[in-house]
This record gives sequence, structure tokens and C-alpha cells, in this order.
Amino acid sequence: MLRNVLKNTSYVQLEDPDILLSVKADPRGFLDSLSLPVVIDEIQQVPELFNYIRSKIDAGPYAKGRWILTGSHEPLLMRSVGESMAGRAGILRLSPFSQLETAAVTPFTGGYPEALAAGKDASLWYSSYIQTYLERDVRSIVAVRNLMTFHRFLRILATRHGQMLNKTDIAAPLGVSVPTVTEWLNVLEMSGLIIKVAPYYRNAGKRLVKMPKIYFADSGLVCHLLGIHSTAELEASPFAGAVFEGFVVSEVMKAQQAAGLERDVYYFRNEQGLGVDIVLSPQEVKAVLAECKMSKTVTPDMSVPMRRLASELMGKLDNISMYLIHNPLKSGRATHTAGANIRAVSVKEIIVAIS
Repeated sequence: MLRNVLKNTSYVQLEDPDILLSVKADPRGFLDSLSLPVVIDEIQQVPELFNYIRSKIDAGPYAKGRWILTGSHEPLLMRSVGESMAGRAGILRLSPFSQLETAAVTPFTGGYPEALAAGKDASLWYSSYIQTYLERDVRSIVAVRNLMTFHRFLRILATRHGQMLNKTDIAAPLGVSVPTVTEWLNVLEMSGLIIKVAPYYRNAGKRLVKMPKIYFADSGLVCHLLGIHSTAELEASPFAGAVFEGFVVSEVMKAQQAAGLERDVYYFRNEQGLGVDIVLSPQEVKAVLAECKMSKTVTPDMSVPMRRLASELMGKLDNISMYLIHNPLKSGRATHTAGANIRAVSVKEIIVAIS
């Protein structure tokens, strides 16, 4: 992408064995030979380069954009940036494609470019990706004694997609400790494979559930881990609702990220069982409530939890918007109303509505 966008910029790929050897042998000479601006790809392969680059940045602090450093191993890359480039680097994280970028992104396919390009061979790509992730990313961050156990952990976690996080429930069938599960979850979160959604608690008076919900960031990956091989299988699966909900949460977060905003997505659940899938709170005085339904049709009954929460928040917030997000027929538009003051919308329409 950078080679296409920054056509007049030099490019170096540090996974080339010959280049890698020369860089390690003479890092300062390598950097001096480059024509700026330059893209250095897979820079986590040579973390010692960061200190040399920092000295060059400090020698000309007002010349911006000379060094574009990229990598596919986010934990190692961010560790090096944090240690060497504090205050000197702007950080951009690229999520998988969103549905606004390409109609090929669906709850079944997810948004990884390679998986979308693989088409019918996407399952093979996911299998290879997971294996590479286990052998490279995981082992470089934490000492996992048994990769097969970690693989089982991923599959068990997929069955908890869209649920409140219960580490004991995950640890028990694996025969590992809760601290081990905590460490593994941190690895997945650092790598961008999972996202945690905190409970919404501001301005709500009753006792609330405090545990976060957990989702895989990409719905295509979770479908693969669940053994779902087609859109038809997904629609018939007991996990359909959770996969769709996670897809919506991920798409909302991608939209916020693309707009340069912090993640601002929550869920609501109290001890009386009242739950709302998504709460967006751009400001203290207003909120957006949303329920996610895989169904192609909607009924007013689907909006009951939102109505109950809205009635509790009335008087505490100045403005409350409510949406029922569903999966409308391709041949038609989403239904525009699911009852008074509630709009039934597609995933694309909710992104536009909240932007």
C-alpha cells in the first residue's frame, strides 16, 4: 500500500536475507546509504536500527516524514517504538478492511485482505496464518510450553465470542491456571486479534455487571475457528448472532479509528438481566444505543431492551438515539423503523449515521 501511495519514496524490505545480513553488519552505513524519504518494511527484524534512526531524527527534528517504519509483528514493533522513539513517532494501526471500503467484507469473510483475495482457499490461508502466528508472534512474547494447548485455547475462546469474559470458564477445560489465561489474552489483545468491550456505567443507577465482553477482531477468523465454512452455515449456526454482533462492533471501531478517534464502544448489562449490545457515548450528555440482530427482518420486540435502558437514562442524558442493526435482504433497503424513535438499519447505515 505504501509503495503505491508514496511513489517517490525509497523502499527497503528487511526480510530479504542478503539485506538483513548487511544491515546487521553495518547499521549506520546502511542508514547513511538510504535516499530519504524511505519506507523500511519489517523493521522489527533489526530492532537495533531504532537507536540509529532516533539519532538521525534528533539531528533534524523539524524535518517530518523522512522515516516510514512498518512491520507485521505489532508487539515487537511497538516495544521498540516505545523504548526508542517516544515523542518522535506518529503511530498508525491498520485494521483489516471494513465494509465501507469493500462490499466483499461480510460477517462470514471478515476483512483480512489475503483471506478476501484467497476466495475459496480462505480456510487454508487462515490455517497458515494461525500456525504462523503461534510459532512467531506468540513464542516471541510469552513462553508457551505447548502450542497445541494454545491452539485449543483459541478455539475455546471462539465459542465465547460475544460473551462476558469468564477466565475460570476458559481455563478449566484447558487444565491451565487463570493467570496463564490472563497472560494469553493479553498476547491476543496486544496482537490485535481480540478486542475487549467494557461495560457502560456512566449515568446508570442500578448495580451493573463489571466484566468486559470479548470478541475476535475479525469475524472471518472466528468463523474459521468455529468450523463455519460458508454464509449459509453461518446463518444456520447457533453462533450466528454472536458473530454478527462482533462484526458490527469491529466495524464501528474501524470507523472510529479511521476518523482518528479513540475507541468509544461499550455494552450494557445489569444484574436484573437487562442488556444492550452496543452503547456509544461520544459525549457525557448523549448516547447511541444499538441492538444487533442477524435476522433479515425486524420486529418491535427486538428493541425492548433499548427502550428499557433509554427510560432509565432519561433525564440523565440530553439525547438518546436508538438503532436496530440487522442484515437486510440484498435486494432491498433496511426497514426504516422498528417502532417509535428506533431506526432499523444495515451495518453500513449505522456507520454513516454515527459518523
